Amino acid sequence: MGKFTIASNSLEQMITWRRDFHRFPEVGWTEFRTASIIAHELDQLGFEVQVGKDVVSEERMGVPSEERIAACYEKAKGNGGYKAYMEKMVGGYTGVVGTINGKRKGPTIAFRFDMDALDILETLESSHFPQEIGFRSENEGVMHACGHDAHSAVGLGLATILANNLDQIEGTIKIIFQPAEEGVRGAKSMVEAGVVDDVDYFLGMHVGTGAPLGTVVAGTDGFLATTKIDATFKGIAAHAGAEPEKGRNALLAAASAILSLHAIPRHSAGTSRINVGTCKAGDGRNIVPAHAFLQLETRGENSEVHSYVHQQAISVLEGAALMYGTELSYKIVGAAKTATSSEKLIEMVAHSAKIANGVEEVIPRSKFAAGSEDATYMMSHVQQQGGLATYAIFGTTLAAGHHHEKFDIDEAVFSIIVDTWLGTIEEIYKEESREI
Repeated sequence: MGKFTIASNSLEQMITWRRDFHRFPEVGWTEFRTASIIAHELDQLGFEVQVGKDVVSEERMGVPSEERIAACYEKAKGNGGYKAYMEKMVGGYTGVVGTINGKRKGPTIAFRFDMDALDILETLESSHFPQEIGFRSENEGVMHACGHDAHSAVGLGLATILANNLDQIEGTIKIIFQPAEEGVRGAKSMVEAGVVDDVDYFLGMHVGTGAPLGTVVAGTDGFLATTKIDATFKGIAAHAGAEPEKGRNALLAAASAILSLHAIPRHSAGTSRINVGTCKAGDGRNIVPAHAFLQLETRGENSEVHSYVHQQAISVLEGAALMYGTELSYKIVGAAKTATSSEKLIEMVAHSAKIANGVEEVIPRSKFAAGSEDATYMMSHVQQQGGLATYAIFGTTLAAGHHHEKFDIDEAVFSIIVDTWLGTIEEIYKEESREI
């Protein structure tokens, strides 16, 4: 497309990367193999590569146990991870940023791609394409069921094309590979580490989300702000038959909280959501439960609504703990903001998508169908500094819905994404030249 030359094997290479990442999926903050391979490839292409604490702040949300991180690190070493880069990610600091500078002055453009997988057991059914072809997950109980393997592969594909077209780059292009998008945990830490401080144009994306192959949504709004909360009630155990009055029932506190959380009144300023996803409590049928653990989330379509439902949720948790004489502790293990895509950048992406090979429909702006996304932290930060940001959706045929054991995509979408992003870079350069 345009002035960028694309190698004939570009799609084949992206497919190879995607299937490799699919075979070895890694959950948030444990993407050692994926991130180290990406860092190695970027280095080979001539990018300036930053990893670990250079791009991820000390303050992270929803970090797995030290034991799980260590086990994943060892597994990555045995599955082809690059030790030189992994050593800089010890403890789960698995972010990667590749930067390439052109020979002429220009803006700083950033593309963000997420890397993490989900705790899902991938199907063994023979009709499932990864199983049939031989790239089903080898990490049992972990699966790329949302398309982040595709995102990472496209990021490397874009990097390869840019490295081979260095003379066409004006200014700086940064490619951000983010850990821990699932549970909206990773972007905030990368923003706090300063990775988008110098960015003038920010572009995020997702494959699928219900859009058919050939459809591109140039800008997305309607992201629900969210917080993910882990809450623990600590009571006192007692014999349920002999001395029940000496106990403090943490399970009843949790149960009361669950019912009251789902009964929080709605807010007139917009849509809200609340959900308690897990409840684990007690030790036996004849023991007053001394502990209970809840995983819940709050969401709101704007800051006012989300602040309201979040504060109400905390009040409910505190009230339930008080009512049953238990102690409450909680922590925020994930968060995302609302965000609105920038109109001018939407226009550039839409123009590029319309002339990209394989595109049949371009929708300028739509609501985000998947709820929440922590790329909103990056979008908001860039916009607050006077830059432009958008989040695009690239439709593709899905074998099953996102976060499903049979999830798979049509890899033909890769060429559409690359063509659109390269065209958008050209549109940005045109816009910049008009402003000079």
